[in-house]
Amino acid sequence: MATARKQSDGTGARVVSADGTEIAFEQSGRGPAVVLVASALADRSDTTKLAALLAQHFTVINYDRRGRGASGDAEVYAPDREVEDIAALVEHAGGSASLFGSSSGAVLALRAAAAGVNVECLALYEPPFVVAEGDDGPPRDLARQITALLAEGRRSDAVKYFMTRVQGMPGIAVFFMKLMPKMWANLTELAGTLPYDIAVMGDTQQGKPLDAEEWKGVAVPTRVLTGGKSPAAFRRGALAVTEILPQADHRTLPGLNHGAVVMAPKKIAPHIIEFIRG
Repeated sequence: MATARKQSDGTGARVVSADGTEIAFEQSGRGPAVVLVASALADRSDTTKLAALLAQHFTVINYDRRGRGASGDAEVYAPDREVEDIAALVEHAGGSASLFGSSSGAVLALRAAAAGVNVECLALYEPPFVVAEGDDGPPRDLARQITALLAEGRRSDAVKYFMTRVQGMPGIAVFFMKLMPKMWANLTELAGTLPYDIAVMGDTQQGKPLDAEEWKGVAVPTRVLTGGKSPAAFRRGALAVTEILPQADHRTLPGLNHGAVVMAPKKIAPHIIEFIRG
């Protein structure tokens, strides 16, 4: 049974997950509970601005996924452990909560709902499913490449590989990011969790339809949001979700791209608020 170590309102707190790992979070606002699930190479600092906007309407739990920020970790990783982390946070919130997840965090939120965590509704931003044969997915040996780079202590190279080969970022953009020492240091610190997000995605980026059986446990209202400036593959992935879930729909947000959760939270927050308030 997960237990909360300390109640909080805008300050740090922790819950203990099923395997004994401590998960750090910040809680703010009042009203129905919403848990924010971060993407790859991100921790709760990336969703601080979004959390502040949502806290005007909800009780927001903004947490560090395991292995990130102030949260603990375990020697052996499995996506099920992260599902248990979300379950512990939902329990702390009173036994039920809505989830908002972005990118691979959106897929983790889906996995939590599929596993039976008491989720009221799901708001998802650009889950990176690759469902069409012609869409570019990550290299088939992505997990092996990242694991090898990390084993050699080449954390910076692992981040660069992920950004260029998975996120499709131009090499010149990565070069300029490296010129911002604090930002790059934060990213390389999170590099060790890249295998976690790769595991969360599983085989859902291989250019084939989603397996409806894998997601049949998701029976709650679900809204999938995509940015109008993002590659069309994100829209195809979103529509694939709506095809296999009984209560899912899709909205395109004009002018936004995959980084909008961090770069344009004021444009995303109203859509999350409108959906969850229902």
